[in-house]
Amino acid sequence: MRTKGLIHVIDDEPVIHDILSQLLTSEGYDIEISSSGEEALEKFEVRTFDLVLLDLLMPGMNGIEILKAAKKIDPQALIIILTAYASVESAIEAMKIGAFDYIQKPFKHEELLLTIARALEHKNLQKENVRLRDELKRKFSFANIIGKSKVMENVFDLIKAAAPTRSTILVEGESGTGKELAARAIHQNSNRSGFPFIVVNSGSLPPDLLESHLFGHVKGAFTGAVSEKQGLFEAADKGTIFFDEISSIGMETQAKLLRVMQDREFMRLGGTKTIKVDVRIIAATNSDLEELIRQKAFRKDLFYRLNVIKIELPPLRERKEDIPLLVKHFLDLYAKENGKEIDRVSEDVLEILERNAWPGNVRELENLIERAVVFAKSKIITRENLPEIFLSPRKKGADVSAAEDEAKNLRDQTLAFQKRLIETTLRKAKGVQKNAAQMLDVKPTTLNEMIKRLGIDVSEF
Repeated sequence: MRTKGLIHVIDDEPVIHDILSQLLTSEGYDIEISSSGEEALEKFEVRTFDLVLLDLLMPGMNGIEILKAAKKIDPQALIIILTAYASVESAIEAMKIGAFDYIQKPFKHEELLLTIARALEHKNLQKENVRLRDELKRKFSFANIIGKSKVMENVFDLIKAAAPTRSTILVEGESGTGKELAARAIHQNSNRSGFPFIVVNSGSLPPDLLESHLFGHVKGAFTGAVSEKQGLFEAADKGTIFFDEISSIGMETQAKLLRVMQDREFMRLGGTKTIKVDVRIIAATNSDLEELIRQKAFRKDLFYRLNVIKIELPPLRERKEDIPLLVKHFLDLYAKENGKEIDRVSEDVLEILERNAWPGNVRELENLIERAVVFAKSKIITRENLPEIFLSPRKKGADVSAAEDEAKNLRDQTLAFQKRLIETTLRKAKGVQKNAAQMLDVKPTTLNEMIKRLGIDVSEF
């Protein structure tokens, strides 16, 4: 039967040995006993303990000396001090060296058991946090950025080179190419990976609200500011802030962002206290920032601050050799998620996918595969599982130019379908883009980009 843990009791009193042996074994713990510091340290050298109960007053080496030596051997050792001579000074010294807690002799059995349980729970939470961080690191260490094409190999090389640095990074690419995924990969492969990664959806908030989110505010800074609020820059201290679609930030906010990047400090809205932060900025855009500079819609000095390292994500139409890999990845992902056994897509389906123009890039392909998995009735994705718009007829024996014309026609039809769908959804949402984005299951910034690209007049809704 599995025990609740191995506890090392270090105490020179035989009566304590007897009491703790009976108490702890009856609670399901295994016990190891040492009567001196020298004996205890020899055991530390050969095995690891889940928890240590250490008497502060010992002959020879005292408890503080044993604590220091034990922490050198095992920095993660979880140690509770037992002492009949408890004082604030000795407790503070032990806690500074690394003791988890202390209990005064004679102790109540219930108090000791509760302290042990609390210490072990704390240790388990720390282990779980490490496990989750490792899992996230594996998840974003290029595992979800799929590609074998030369352009993607170049992207991987740039991410690997840029991740360990402190430099600001600008990620460029069309909507749906995976800019946030690239930013997460950079963060998780940096020395900031144990700290927050915070996403700012730049275009989804009005300027005043965006500044409040970024910098925080003091009570009374504006109507509705009923209490002090921490901003995202403070929350991301020592970590990374990712600005999704930074081109949508207003000029006034751009100026404040520039000051934070230059000075690494800011003030909350309505405040007078300067707050210093250490935050790495990764920004993404699907717009031509240099063209926006010429239009006086983006600050040149901010662009130069952002454009220290530039990573360009290619559209899917420029790396079609990656489509089979991406299809396999999304197929496995959504088959598992939906509890289905689906082996592959049929040859004609793969041919259709490879000749599509993919205006929505990898995100559009992912959504299509997810939909196909949901509707699939066998272990193979067939034409019947694809939307009608992907099934335009193709003449036998057509030459390459005819295939290109067909691909263009398919792209036009896809764009027309997207436009009709967005317009219909905007009508249902009464013109509120945030609500329409929720209905379409896309980010508000993504919807806003598509509206601009498709030339949809939002004033009609």
